[in-house]
Amino acid sequence: MIRKYTLTNNGRWVTLAILNITSLLFAGLASGQEAQPVRGEDLIKVPALADGLCVHNLFQSNMVIQRDKPIHVWGWATPGEQVTVTIDAQTKSTTIAEDRSWRVELPPLEASSQPRQMMIESNEEKITLNNVLVGDVWLLGGQSNMEHPISRVEDGDLEIVSANYPNIRILTVPAQNGPEGKKGFPRLHEWSDWNNRHFRKGDWDACTPETVRELSAIGYVFARRIHQASQIPIGVIDVSRGGTTVETWTPNAVLRTIDTHEVQGWLAEWDQKVVEFDPRRDLEERIKKHHQWVENMKKQGRDVPSNRNVPSDLRPGPAMDQNRPGNCYASMITPIAGLQIKGAIWHQGFNNALQPNGHVMYYQIFAKMIDAWRAAFNDPGLPFGIISLCTAGAPQNLDNYIEMMADEGVYIRAVQYQTYRDLIDADDENVGFASSYDMRRSWYHPGLKVPVGERIARWALATQYDVNIPWAPPEVKEMKVEAGKIILTFNVQVGGLRDWPIEGFAIAGRDRRFQPAKAAHLETGKDRNNRPTYDRRVLVLSSPLVSEPIHYRYAWGRNPMANVMISDGRYGRAPLPTLRSDNWRLTEIPVELNPELSHRQRVGQLRKMLKDSDSERRQTEAQQLLQESEKKPNSPR
Repeated sequence: MIRKYTLTNNGRWVTLAILNITSLLFAGLASGQEAQPVRGEDLIKVPALADGLCVHNLFQSNMVIQRDKPIHVWGWATPGEQVTVTIDAQTKSTTIAEDRSWRVELPPLEASSQPRQMMIESNEEKITLNNVLVGDVWLLGGQSNMEHPISRVEDGDLEIVSANYPNIRILTVPAQNGPEGKKGFPRLHEWSDWNNRHFRKGDWDACTPETVRELSAIGYVFARRIHQASQIPIGVIDVSRGGTTVETWTPNAVLRTIDTHEVQGWLAEWDQKVVEFDPRRDLEERIKKHHQWVENMKKQGRDVPSNRNVPSDLRPGPAMDQNRPGNCYASMITPIAGLQIKGAIWHQGFNNALQPNGHVMYYQIFAKMIDAWRAAFNDPGLPFGIISLCTAGAPQNLDNYIEMMADEGVYIRAVQYQTYRDLIDADDENVGFASSYDMRRSWYHPGLKVPVGERIARWALATQYDVNIPWAPPEVKEMKVEAGKIILTFNVQVGGLRDWPIEGFAIAGRDRRFQPAKAAHLETGKDRNNRPTYDRRVLVLSSPLVSEPIHYRYAWGRNPMANVMISDGRYGRAPLPTLRSDNWRLTEIPVELNPELSHRQRVGQLRKMLKDSDSERRQTEAQQLLQESEKKPNSPR
């Protein structure tokens, strides 16, 4: 199979003909260039590393340079020559190394909306970058709910038509694969199988209604709010990638230092898959399945599509899988490591929720991943904002309440918050958190992204831009168990959204059987009119079905029935995060199920038990209601 690739070498067009995908893979690795298969008019406009004088593709016209930090610029050229970088009146020169690499450091600049030129010169070549601004650069990380473009979310059309912000600059880094660290990234129109179209990636653009359409919705709203409040240039670099796990965004070398059964076992599984993969056997299996499919189509009297050909390509297999541990870090973070940036925001977790007890490994890795990203950008205190896992699936209600608690995604959400709390308790002043579970939609790409971007922007504005605005979620300061009730004391006043009844808590005793709990503010006495007074920082949890509670959970559903927020306007309206006081795993509730069964079988058993528990509870509640009605005088019979 012949596939065409078009590269530009500092503006000079070069056309390659590669015989098959395997040839392309090894040709690309050998040359240091990252080529992608062409579909339609798929063009690699600028390779990751070109011949002659070239500068890393991070450095382009229209970019934003990070203010108040040394300016690092690097690229490649002819060994032994001199390269000089100039911006404003500042100039720095260096000698190009034997491996063609060069790097210079210039003094910091203050934020400015005044367009600047950056010039990179060697003995005989010169590159000029125009319209360069100085401001703050934020990284957007995670998977598809961060990647989801503004054009595909609720009210996205309104955001697009008003996206006239010449001092916001946007860059989406194209996806690359493989365990080896990449030196750079190409600039190209990248094909998306999910969307069946091309996306322009790798280019810095000024924010306009035309250029913003494909940018991360959360990232755009975040950048817009930061820019509107600070009035300095803002750059956002999107490295998010759909369908990815936390372990692929963590360096492989770091993962191998995490000495836990879960992490080491996962690494061993992947190592075995890589070693055992045979590309020719894989091709034979795909050919066999193709012929079986064609035969089945003929038996049904159906036509075989003309574009359905017999497979002929050799695939690289799990070695190049985007979720091989460390691969996205090597191919998406390493290419931009060393750039000076302001901070990062993160929204991810769906694919880890597909792993049995995935939250256990997530908790072991997540803080290490944050440390690794901070190290990659040479800033141990790099601001890092965490957005919890989004909603998905059917809404939780009182009829399915307990059944809906059996979801690994909720555990992921809880350990994301616990990681945030761990860092805060370790005096990390540059970590933030925002819940997204209350953006209730049944699809796993909920379209309510605009409020999520604004919520994490609150954290950045309050902590990084000295804006007097509340952002922090409420915290549980104390838990007590008294007289068959659990009493929670918070750091701020809390209540149900719009003063509705408080929803979202469940409590359990030693039998590990959770039941929805009634939640009420602590009554403290009477006022002069004999009306009850309450401490709105304290909630009392109780259930007639749990006489001796020992633990609670809050917002424990993938699409939870939960509405608790800060009720004191001085501290904002941030929702209470997904919480629990127990450490029971999914398959240990209400009892530890047979470990000889598969995880899927145990979860199936568990959900049936919990569904039955919901039915029993609703029957009990109906009987109690009937009994109370019969006790009332003149009640209908």
